[in-house]
Amino acid sequence: MDQAMTLRQAPYMEPERPSRGVPVIAVTSGKGGVGKTNVVANLAVALARLGKRVLVLDADLGLGNLDVLLGLIPRYTLEHVLSGEQRLADIAIPGPSGIRILPASSGVQDLTHLTPPQQILLQQELDHLASSIDLLLIDTGAGISSNVLFFASAAHEILVVASPEPTSITDAYALMKVLSHRYNETHFRLLVNMARNQREGLEVFRKIGLVADRFLNISIDYIGCIPDDDYVPLSVCRQRPVIDLYPQAPSSIEFQRLAGIVERWPVARAPKGGVQFLWQRSVLS
Repeated sequence: MDQAMTLRQAPYMEPERPSRGVPVIAVTSGKGGVGKTNVVANLAVALARLGKRVLVLDADLGLGNLDVLLGLIPRYTLEHVLSGEQRLADIAIPGPSGIRILPASSGVQDLTHLTPPQQILLQQELDHLASSIDLLLIDTGAGISSNVLFFASAAHEILVVASPEPTSITDAYALMKVLSHRYNETHFRLLVNMARNQREGLEVFRKIGLVADRFLNISIDYIGCIPDDDYVPLSVCRQRPVIDLYPQAPSSIEFQRLAGIVERWPVARAPKGGVQFLWQRSVLS
């Protein structure tokens, strides 16, 4: 009777809602020079214009250049965080359309291979920022270095950027192969950059898909192509996103379309295994 009376008199408590997901998207490439960082910058701005609070991590830790691309001069970089001098929240700098950027250092060889304690520290620091963002974009380096593989496997989604060049196609496949064999990744998104037309973008997807279907147990979603647009190098020279400087350019229209696709991607309900960024906030119950 005492227990029943206590339960009746206890105040009603609203059941705790499951925390909403924070998608983490790693944008990567098998080969440098395919415009990956430019894709990240413009996609981030396009997502911000859709009302998203976007945080961009420049994960090319030894040769970071996202800040240069956007004409920003950071006081601190990820080097100061990994050395224990600064917190991650303190190095974030504002970018166009309200995005926030975590800048990397440039010319620091020691950061080209993160140690396990550094990986854990970065994961913990990102967790502290989870409540203030809607989406995390990671601009990885190119290739199959340990840092690239770590950041790609720690993200919920892997967006591979390739160009129509044969070397880019080969290296994009090689990146997926390594992530599949070593980290059991089974799902990738493919974006073709600097394509002359839609047909050329689809041809890149067809070539990669044919080999992947034969030799890998993976699925690849083709999410479109960004045209080879003369306005892009003009905006790079002016250190502004093309979507900001030339909003009606063909590439800007495609970045807007791409943001709409990315915005609708569901958040994973279960961990892939291994280290995952912002995982505890992406469990929807």
